Amino acid sequence: MKTPVSTAALKPPAPDLNPPRKYKQYAGWLVLIAVLIACSVRTEVTPYQLIRGLPQMGILLQEMFPPDWSYLPTIWGPMLETVQIAILGTTLGGLLAIPVALLCAYNLGLSRFVSFPARMVLNLVRTVPDLLFAAIFVAVFGIGPFAGMLALVFFSFGIIAKLTFEAIEAIDPGPLEAMTAVGANRMQIIMFGVVPQALPYFMSYLLYTFEVNVRAAAVLGLVGAGGIGLLLDRSLGLFRYDRASVIILLTLVIVLVIDYGSTIIRRKLL
Repeated sequence: MKTPVSTAALKPPAPDLNPPRKYKQYAGWLVLIAVLIACSVRTEVTPYQLIRGLPQMGILLQEMFPPDWSYLPTIWGPMLETVQIAILGTTLGGLLAIPVALLCAYNLGLSRFVSFPARMVLNLVRTVPDLLFAAIFVAVFGIGPFAGMLALVFFSFGIIAKLTFEAIEAIDPGPLEAMTAVGANRMQIIMFGVVPQALPYFMSYLLYTFEVNVRAAAVLGLVGAGGIGLLLDRSLGLFRYDRASVIILLTLVIVLVIDYGSTIIRRKLL
């Protein structure tokens, strides 16, 4: 007895109408190049302008070196104030971020009517850059480090809350399901199921934000928000680029030290 042959098996294979993968890659690169050229033309940002500005950049670097090291004792105090502003802003922003991150996480079973407005608040806070926050608070509270600290609180809050709630949504659901099965309430689930898993990530984000805030606090003084930025603005205004180079080099050293220390701590946490 012969086995019936399907008519579909006798048909020739249908030609692959999709373009080869390499053509898709070429098309993607062409689109990217076209977008870059369009942006360059619309914003008048061209390599010619960079080449034309190189001599002036060379003159500026010549005026920055050698640095005026006699200015170093003057900037120690404002530099210390800059680091203190970053510490306060990061810590307070991180503390405010904890409850908001818990409200934003969908996997904790909270109502979308609670999570969605919390996420909208985060989006709104992250829309405003730190310098604009500083300018607003300087207008409200006056010139000084308090305005800079408040700007960093909001800046830190937006970053840490966003990263933390995404980390909470990526945690292992097994412990949460086991605790729910044995009748644990929501607070117990958060304390003993969520916090142990999300805490290392939260600390890592806190340290990372502190690094960013030290750099940010160094320029907040340009809008009157205290710190080393006030002296940097004054040095640039008086064309004392040799003093500005001392400020930049000291900021670089402090940022490198903080970056090295926080990297070691993050590796131990994660």
